[in-house]
Amino acid sequence: MKIRTSYIIFGLIIAFALFFELAAHADESNLNTTMTFSQPIQLPGQVLPAGTYVFQLADPNSTRNIVQIFNSDRILVATLDTITVQRPQPTDDTAVTLAKQGPGKPDALMKWFYPGRETGNEFVYSKQEEKSLAQDTQQTIVTNKHTVPNSEISGAGN
Repeated sequence: MKIRTSYIIFGLIIAFALFFELAAHADESNLNTTMTFSQPIQLPGQVLPAGTYVFQLADPNSTRNIVQIFNSDRILVATLDTITVQRPQPTDDTAVTLAKQGPGKPDALMKWFYPGRETGNEFVYSKQEEKSLAQDTQQTIVTNKHTVPNSEISGAGN
């Protein structure tokens, strides 16, 4: 009888250990990333005010790359289509590409790469916006800081 009880206890310990191990990696599967923008930032179809936002894949198991963006109160503020984009070398930190628009216009968020990944998400703008943004200077910023000006966007995988 004591042997069966010890096997049950041992089995429960293993089950709990496996459960918590899976839970610890949940954020990486949806690429949950917190970014703070010190200035407004343009996304397809809208401009986000300066603030802290959480970016994540809506469904990590889907073949569609839909990114959800939540504000600091975890309220959904945008659901956007993206296309897969490659980069030659992954970085240990979050990387974003911004299009620097003219004076008085917010920088446009073009691409977002999760730390350690060669594959990222390129935001899909309208043809007219895409043509205009293609003429703007684009800059890729890699950082693990939590708050910086848009010229030095920050983010950290959570």
